[in-house]
Amino acid sequence: MQQFQRLFPHEKVRPVQGQMMEDVFDALSAKKHIIMHAPTGIGKTVSALVPALEVAKKEGLTIFFLTSRQTQHHIVIETLKKMKQKQGIAVKAADVVGKRGMCSQDGAEAFHSGEFHDYCRKLREDQQCEFYANTKKGNSQALTVQAKRTMEELKLLVPLHVEETNQEARKARLCPYEMAIELGKEAQVIIADYYYLFNEGIRTSFFHKVDKEMGKAIVIVDEAHNLPERIRNLATEKLSTFILERAIAEAKKMEKDELVPLLENLLSQLQKTLKDNANDGEEMKNNGEMKISKEEAIDIVKQTHDDYDSLVEELIELGQEVQAASKRSYLLSVGRFLQAWQGEDEGYCRILSAQDKGFSLAYRCLDPSLMSRDVFKACYASVLMSGTLKPTAMYKDILGVDGAIEKEYPNPFPKRNRLTLVVPRTTTKFLQRNEAQYKDIAVWCSGISDGVPGNVALFFPSYFMRDAVYRHFHGLCARKMFVEKPKLTKEEKKNFIERFSAQKNAALLGVSTGSFGEGLDMPGVLKGVVIVGLPLQKPTLEIVSLIGYYDKRFGKGWDYGYVFPAITRCLQNAGRCIRSEHDRGVIVFLDERYARQNYLGCFPKDWEMVVDARFAPHLEGFFSGKGEEQQ
Repeated sequence: MQQFQRLFPHEKVRPVQGQMMEDVFDALSAKKHIIMHAPTGIGKTVSALVPALEVAKKEGLTIFFLTSRQTQHHIVIETLKKMKQKQGIAVKAADVVGKRGMCSQDGAEAFHSGEFHDYCRKLREDQQCEFYANTKKGNSQALTVQAKRTMEELKLLVPLHVEETNQEARKARLCPYEMAIELGKEAQVIIADYYYLFNEGIRTSFFHKVDKEMGKAIVIVDEAHNLPERIRNLATEKLSTFILERAIAEAKKMEKDELVPLLENLLSQLQKTLKDNANDGEEMKNNGEMKISKEEAIDIVKQTHDDYDSLVEELIELGQEVQAASKRSYLLSVGRFLQAWQGEDEGYCRILSAQDKGFSLAYRCLDPSLMSRDVFKACYASVLMSGTLKPTAMYKDILGVDGAIEKEYPNPFPKRNRLTLVVPRTTTKFLQRNEAQYKDIAVWCSGISDGVPGNVALFFPSYFMRDAVYRHFHGLCARKMFVEKPKLTKEEKKNFIERFSAQKNAALLGVSTGSFGEGLDMPGVLKGVVIVGLPLQKPTLEIVSLIGYYDKRFGKGWDYGYVFPAITRCLQNAGRCIRSEHDRGVIVFLDERYARQNYLGCFPKDWEMVVDARFAPHLEGFFSGKGEEQQ
């Protein structure tokens, strides 16, 4: 621990934290990868940063701290600021979000992320961006005199939150993104989203701009349980009725008459294919989806245009013209989808599915290691960490982190502060869903909630299930109800939580994968969390394909593609309850399946799971302190 005193920004080391820092230091010093299940309360950010900085300083490396949430960006920068305040060491850092999120142009937020790059490039090429023109000299990458002056001022202020960089750059009428890139050139730590490293095109461009090399990069992946799905989404392309209809309108407006019948034929033939197969098999009947081959879609295009590649090129060029004028182009979306459609079959699936107003055609990535393996192979070393990174072996496999060290750390909070209870009654299993079951679940939820003296949160597998239970629950439970709505804005989430936190005996009814199932931090507010049912994903063709793919690769398709992701969601939900060493609360898993050994075995080793349908005595003993006395 002595070797970390130079940078450690807090007065004392938390339980388990010292061991975690030693493990990270040893792994990085040996140029190895380390995958860590590290529960809330250990202090993961500082435990990874301090040893990483020591290794980086010695070896002349740059740390890339990757996270999917801007709140975590703040935590990293605040940690670095505390190092500066306590130890007098100013770590050079650059906090970077997506270029669109840093843009000072009016209306930049209206773009989809994929469209913004072309829009920005066009503005720069046509010298229509005042902010960029004030930052860079003509076509060169050299800074203007004004930008150099501001950069010297920024260097004195580092480390800066991205909002602070934006503010300082805008005051000087400079491009915030380009100024952050300049900070990145000298940075010891760069904080960014996953896609800056795991999208090959973005990574190549970004590393060139900041003048860094993968072989000299320590990669820290925070909340790494999210990484596989994020990569799969990054590598997925979609086409829909909506996109095609608007592309047709665009072609007509541009008087590109030769494209109109081609796009109309593609639209009608995909609809016909879906309709013709609508009665083929139970899977298609239930889910409205079917697999489609690469050749089938290409053949539809070739019915009206023999040269597929030249068509793709034409659509992309036209789309870029439209985008330059109106900021968005659906012709460009079609062109890029058809370009991606020619990709490999291995590690992907191709699915045509019905939607409320038409169809969706997806070229869906199944294998995140197709993009991540090269990153981990090329970087100096890496740290993957999360409070729900279980089992670590799964992430090692599916991300292709060869030779990684695996560590699981115990919860640092006092065990007496947590009761983990499995109530093996009711189920959300699909075949047993009916009104009587919904009412039964509501009765159990009401009884459990009544036994908790304080605010509770109940998480359901879906909005449908939540609403079906709520119809009965609100008449049984006297608590004030807070019912989460889907797709809440950032401001709506904030207001919702503020109103809920102000209550003393309320119930929040949310969804496992909704706005509050992960990332919600309300220390001292929740006294109980109830996870209702198993949040297993609907067995769509994609999930079935994922299970089959992981079965072929690892012999663990059911676990990797279906069961373990559901347990991860459960652990995330459970983690909303106890956020500090002072919190005390109960976590209840309500479903008969949780009592089975194959599910119980998925929970952390240090959790003492009590399995008993007679929940009332356990709750009473825990909250009265009798349970603590017995321990």
